[in-house]
Amino acid sequence: MTAKKTAIQGIKLVDFPEEIDEQNGIKVYGETSWENQLAVLSHYLHNNGRIGDEEYKKELIYTIREFLERKKENKNEEITDEYVTKVAENPTEYNLFSDFFNVPFLDPEKPKFTFIDLFAGMGGFRLAMQAQGGKCVFSSEWNKYAQKTYLANFGEMPFGDITKNVTKSYIPEKFDVLCAGFPCQPFSIAGVSKKKSLGRETGFKDKTQGTLFFDVADIISRHRPKAFFLENVKNLMSHDKGNTFKVIKGTLEELRYSLHYLVMDGQSYVPQHRERIMIVGFDRDIFHGEEQFAFPEQKQKTKSIKDILDPNIEEKYTLSDKLWNYLQNYAEKHRAKGNGFGFGLVSLNGISRTLSARYYKDGSEILIPQSDGKNPRRLSPRECARLMGYPDEYRLNQVSDVQAYRQCGNSVVVPLITAVSEQLIKTMLAN
Repeated sequence: MTAKKTAIQGIKLVDFPEEIDEQNGIKVYGETSWENQLAVLSHYLHNNGRIGDEEYKKELIYTIREFLERKKENKNEEITDEYVTKVAENPTEYNLFSDFFNVPFLDPEKPKFTFIDLFAGMGGFRLAMQAQGGKCVFSSEWNKYAQKTYLANFGEMPFGDITKNVTKSYIPEKFDVLCAGFPCQPFSIAGVSKKKSLGRETGFKDKTQGTLFFDVADIISRHRPKAFFLENVKNLMSHDKGNTFKVIKGTLEELRYSLHYLVMDGQSYVPQHRERIMIVGFDRDIFHGEEQFAFPEQKQKTKSIKDILDPNIEEKYTLSDKLWNYLQNYAEKHRAKGNGFGFGLVSLNGISRTLSARYYKDGSEILIPQSDGKNPRRLSPRECARLMGYPDEYRLNQVSDVQAYRQCGNSVVVPLITAVSEQLIKTMLAN
């Protein structure tokens, strides 16, 4: 392995390897992406300068140098090793990192607990947990556009692919709650019986290897949080004739966590029919299965579509004659065949269908009727964010409308997650 790139350790130059050796957990500072460097720096800043091992410190020094090089106005100005070291030791004394804190949703000043945010997306889980007094100590999201949105709102760049050991190495040893709206990947049941104690050739690894759920289970196994909160699509329970959920449930119970799960509909909180399964777990080694947890009561809808609409909307959101005619013809063709496929023209006093990540294509599942003979229109990205329960101070303009639509369609319903989080945290702190 060659060594060409250099980083700063104190005032001394230290050589680092050029290639990435993920199996051995080697981080390559000169070759990592700027996004990863921002993740290192922003996590450091938001965790009051608390960092882990010596390798992390080396990477931080390198990252700060890169940041200062990009930030400087005079390109001929020399950034000395001594200056970089001083900045790294007392970053809050320098007015260099204000952009990381001039954001709408900062961590609470006196947190009651800590959590990590996996598959973070737009940060719906983070908003919910911060509302309970929680401090996020690690976030991960692989999509670069979602990373930009997350950074603009929380001042923290999420780390990337959580399936990589290098990414997992940034997770703090201890934290209280793990949050993850993990994607549902199909996997088969190997039918392997439970083997050795966890940490070796375990049953859950045999049954879930190669899926994103395995990475969640792996992190739970390694770090033993007091509790976790997982969210997924309703169909997770029926997928593969119920076998997928059987494996997930068995895996989490094998890790010595007591489970509470329920399918809940977002329409109790936002004007949208959106059913998702909520899975909450508590460490049996701490709570002994005696925690007094209950999901919040599911109420009837309290809001209508008209409550999230802007009175003055740009013309670009109105469907063209060509698209509107196509959608009507498509719906009529399927109606003649007895199928239910078609567009969703909503009642302003009612609720919408489930917003999907494909909404940017034509907006067909949620169309807003307009007066004066105008064609229906799609929701704007801001209206989509409201439909998911995001407050208006949430920043969306870091990405295009297409990416904003995708992020909203993949998001969680924030007030629903907040209501469940409130019950989870009350239970955890009470015990």
